[in-house]
Amino acid sequence: MRLALLAFATIIAAAVAAAQQNHSPLPTSEGDYIVHNFHFRSGENLPELRIHYTTLGTLTRDKNGRAGNAILILHGTGGTGHQFLSPQFAGVLFGPGQPLDIQRYFVILPDGLGHGESSKPSDGMRAHFPQYDYTDMVTAEHELVKGLGVDRLRLVMGTSMGCMHSWMWAEIYPDEMDGLMPLACLPVEIGGRNRIWRKMAMDAIRGDPEWKGGDYTSAPVVGLRSAMNLLVIAGSAPLAMQAAEPTREAADAWLARYMDTRLQEFQNGTTDANNLWYALNASRDYDPSRDLEKITKPVMYVNSADDFINPPELGIAQREIQRVKRGKFVLIPASAETHGHGTHTWAVFWQRYLKDLLEESETGATR
Repeated sequence: MRLALLAFATIIAAAVAAAQQNHSPLPTSEGDYIVHNFHFRSGENLPELRIHYTTLGTLTRDKNGRAGNAILILHGTGGTGHQFLSPQFAGVLFGPGQPLDIQRYFVILPDGLGHGESSKPSDGMRAHFPQYDYTDMVTAEHELVKGLGVDRLRLVMGTSMGCMHSWMWAEIYPDEMDGLMPLACLPVEIGGRNRIWRKMAMDAIRGDPEWKGGDYTSAPVVGLRSAMNLLVIAGSAPLAMQAAEPTREAADAWLARYMDTRLQEFQNGTTDANNLWYALNASRDYDPSRDLEKITKPVMYVNSADDFINPPELGIAQREIQRVKRGKFVLIPASAETHGHGTHTWAVFWQRYLKDLLEESETGATR
């Protein structure tokens, strides 16, 4: 077993190095899709909801005019579609002969509602922005996909929050994709420690006197600092961090550098308190566990063993996947090369399982 794990680590290390070397600017297109008179589940509405997106490749259609090669990839809390252009993701998946070769597939990378260049509180409404939830976010993603002329998706995949959205896509729009790949989440209501750290971060932001009901004139730095401290722990990779910062001095220096970067983001508005609070609060309605038996498309579900947010010892992933008719679950073993919760964006660890899913779902794609 030890030799097998060492061999696995050697293969992964070589793949990571290759991915870092194999990257060049990708031919992307960007745009904004406007949804008019968007109604939120809270009863609020926006006359115009903007969903920003990035695409790669060219959409193709079958002889009946149906889209046949569209891939939807959904990002995590606080992220944007651009995160998937990083070498550890794009360099492993989007190149010639790779699993999501953009010469073959049309890849859609949205900025989720409340994120990136899509409509969000910091655009001007601040804490008066509609109280969106995950269902609203998935509805907006669906509107974008339709607006791009895609009536069927070859694959829906997502990381972290996008992982949770993938489960929701499978249940809300069950006949509009051929396969699903959720990465780094659990298909149950957010509770326990996962809910507690989120609530602590949200309370820290709104408990800062500088928050001023969301109408702050300068960033509520104390609250944001506390929220970011929690996010560091939630996203940490213990083996990698111990190896990189093995002493008190090294760990303290890393944290100081991290917070200096974050403080700059607070001051220039890159990290906005309202945006972050809304993004965390949006998970309040999430619970796909009620309808897992209704999912009929192939599902390749992947978590990592060093994920603080979705710890494998809960046994939830292993239990719930048994309720999915064509579902498979893979747990990536922890190693010095994995990245904790962030392993979801390092495709070298799970690209083989993506290939398996694309092969299994090929029948549905060619119907």
